[in-house]
Amino acid sequence: MPVPVTLIGRTVRLEPLAEHHAEALADAGAEDRTTYAFTPVPHGLEAARDYIGRALADQAVGRSLPFATVAVADNRVVGSTRFLELDYWQGPVVWPPTPGVPYGDPASAVPDAAEIGATWLSARAQGTGINTEAKLLMLRYAFEQWRVRRISLRADARNLRSRSAIERLGATSEGVRRAHSRGLDGVVRSTAFYSILDEEWPAVRDIVELRIAAATSPSAPDRTVPAECLRHGAPLITA
Repeated sequence: MPVPVTLIGRTVRLEPLAEHHAEALADAGAEDRTTYAFTPVPHGLEAARDYIGRALADQAVGRSLPFATVAVADNRVVGSTRFLELDYWQGPVVWPPTPGVPYGDPASAVPDAAEIGATWLSARAQGTGINTEAKLLMLRYAFEQWRVRRISLRADARNLRSRSAIERLGATSEGVRRAHSRGLDGVVRSTAFYSILDEEWPAVRDIVELRIAAATSPSAPDRTVPAECLRHGAPLITA
């Protein structure tokens, strides 16, 4: 199963979610909560502890790899995100397939496909570019370290804010699955699905890197910086 890693960029650090993040996570979730209508975000310390406990239980059985999202500027926890729906396609073909079960030694297995989700940010961190760079760090790790074939993303079809953020990454829409599941508000929701394939990753990477470069260099005449410039400051990955 994938081992926990820390991914570090210019503005954000993604570190393995742990019990000691509970208080800081509760503080992040206690800010203005008006954007959380479609997103499960812990409210209060006990809820944060339960949130972390559930995430770690999923990690223990290889279902996800959760992170605390930390702003580099002040080392403040500003939210959480994770890899989930990990899937493995190595080994002999077995029918029907068993999703999420690696072939061979689970300790050394890495997924062939995954989803990025369960993402939320505190009110003060929204719109700062932290989410964009966090996605870049995760996508880079998935495609360039794990060598996945596919990354999926999804959002409640009503959540236009999240859908817009996913589309700005350059992900391809796969349509909306109608009456897909029960939403956070108890209403039966439709879900918008998106994906990025390994052959699409270089173009998506350039899109995201250019957006980040433009955002961090507002005085540039044309706000366009070659992707190679940003790659000189590639994110640090530590095990």
